[in-house]
Amino acid sequence: MGRKVLVVDDDPDVRMFSVTVLEENGYAPLEATNGEEGMILVRQERPELIILDVLMPRESGVKLYRELKTDPDVKSIPVIIQSGIAEKSFLRSQKALTEFGGAAVPEPEAYLEKPVEAEELAATIRNVLGEK
Repeated sequence: MGRKVLVVDDDPDVRMFSVTVLEENGYAPLEATNGEEGMILVRQERPELIILDVLMPRESGVKLYRELKTDPDVKSIPVIIQSGIAEKSFLRSQKALTEFGGAAVPEPEAYLEKPVEAEELAATIRNVLGEK
């Protein structure tokens, strides 16, 4: 198997779609159903990329993204946001969190609005990981 990519999404259909795209393109997928599980896997497995949904129960993708990008141990891991929420709304939510303390959180390496086509996801993954 290839490079580890973590998919964090509460929707089983979206997770299955993303995992299938990853497997078909030679990556080693990891799966989490919420932000809490996602952070545990990030620390245990050290994926090379994270594909993250924004709206999830328990710990939202917004909160997990902020945690990822402000933790010195994991902030270098690139993140692709894959969400039904518009990118502007996501960035505004990050700004709102910033107002409660701390510096601005960097934008994700890529932002895909659902529904996403398999080729678009595969191309974005390759691009973010610096592959041809």
